[in-house]
Amino acid sequence: MKKVIFCFLLVSVSLFASVDYSSLSTQELLAMMGYVPAKNLQSFKQELNQRLNSMNTQEKKIYKKNLKKMQK
Repeated sequence: MKKVIFCFLLVSVSLFASVDYSSLSTQELLAMMGYVPAKNLQSFKQELNQRLNSMNTQEKKIYKKNLKKMQK
């Protein structure tokens, strides 16, 4: 089920030229880490950084794990 949701998000994000990441949940943003097109990466990182202080312990753990995906 999570894979289906993730694939749907990935396809829907790629269809829009300018993406408003503020409308996505923190969990959705975390799932997208490493899969965001280069042209949208700056706004994606900005939204993640804005939410970093409000993330709970589990979300921060996932964030740190997925940072490696973004650096590739």
